[in-house]
Amino acid sequence: MTKRAITDTIRLASARPIPQLGFGVYKSPPELCIQSVLTALRYGYRHVDTAQYYANEAEVGQAIQMTELVDRADVFLTTKILTPAEEGSVEANYRKCVESVRKLDASGEDGGYVDLFLIHSPNCGGAENRKMLWQALERLHREGKAKSIGVSNFGIQHIEELKAFAEVWPPHVNQIELHPWSQQTEIVEYCEKQGITIEAYCPLVRNTKADDPTLAKVAEKHGVAPSQVLVRYCLERGWVPLPKSDNTERIAMNADVFEFALDQEDMAALNGLNQGAAGAIVQAVSN
Repeated sequence: MTKRAITDTIRLASARPIPQLGFGVYKSPPELCIQSVLTALRYGYRHVDTAQYYANEAEVGQAIQMTELVDRADVFLTTKILTPAEEGSVEANYRKCVESVRKLDASGEDGGYVDLFLIHSPNCGGAENRKMLWQALERLHREGKAKSIGVSNFGIQHIEELKAFAEVWPPHVNQIELHPWSQQTEIVEYCEKQGITIEAYCPLVRNTKADDPTLAKVAEKHGVAPSQVLVRYCLERGWVPLPKSDNTERIAMNADVFEFALDQEDMAALNGLNQGAAGAIVQAVSN
């Protein structure tokens, strides 16, 4: 078995590499976010996931500018647009996205770039708004302001809907809730068939399953924490997990998942925990 490392990447359909282990900053307060990102970079993360909704894009950008550990080009930055611009046009949404790019990367004369820009949710006001947002992301992609583009929380119907007008299809990424209790088999199989990279948010189930007997047994077997098992599980499934924490020890722990491996028995036990949509703590996609 090939030994995994924090430097491992997956190649997106855009032909660009994405670090397989990411770092999430959902609800990371501005005053903590900069320090958390700097800590993550110190422990080897090279992939940071934020969003307009998180209200900390500027802080992520500041952390990247501040660090002396790594150049901007070596950090994979993701953000997302959730709410369409009030003006209701492709141009207005494009401008709203450009604001995010500038917050995250002020290094370039033209405002820099992000590595991945996503539509945060299909629940953004209907099909016309989804079309408008996707076309805004396509313009960012054409201009190099977003090296890859994709979606989040999209079911099969939403991804298929894009075919009617998209110049970029399939989306390069679909970011959805994934962990042993909500494996979302139908959308995962669809994305794998279409060559869409799958990102896993809430891979730690927000620590609500730390005492699950099956998870605890696997963790004890390997002498690791339950959270480490959950991160490793996502890696073994071929997903891109995005564990989030503002605690230095946990940030380090969630990156320290490469000195053990889950065997077939472990994976079978964890796969057996699936509860389908009922196991989701945020949302399961609508297919």
